[in-house]
Amino acid sequence: MSINIGISEQDRQTIAEGLSKVLADSYTLYLKTHNYHWNVTGPLFNTLHLMFETQYTELATAVDEIAERIRALGVYAPGSYKAYSAITEIEEETAVPNAEEMIRQLVIGQETIVRSARAVLPVAGKANDEPTADLLTQRMQVHEKNAWMLRSMHENNQEEL
Repeated sequence: MSINIGISEQDRQTIAEGLSKVLADSYTLYLKTHNYHWNVTGPLFNTLHLMFETQYTELATAVDEIAERIRALGVYAPGSYKAYSAITEIEEETAVPNAEEMIRQLVIGQETIVRSARAVLPVAGKANDEPTADLLTQRMQVHEKNAWMLRSMHENNQEEL
């Protein structure tokens, strides 16, 4: 059946492409955060272990919501490491950095998702796609707050990370 939700096929495709980037960034950050949860050490272990768990759990829910919005727009959502790695700006973690570097990397990841979401927002707005605009606004709010909380944990939180 054809889709007739008041958004043109071209706009739905463009919005879905932007959401796919947000999805790839979110999934990559989910993996990185979960990795850090498992492997963090040091005097802040308990605090960071719990913070990372809260953040990766929230990201797990978010990737489902983002993918389902892509599908509601009539486009298939990417769902493989290969697809994600081709469009994400977040670097995959292959080492086990110290806690300070973990925090720094997660701030970068949180802010990357904010920028990816912010880039799609005007396209969704122009197409009167309020559900996508709402989803993106919520994602930006979560990631800006997470970046702030992580930045506050970093020893050099006044310096640019």
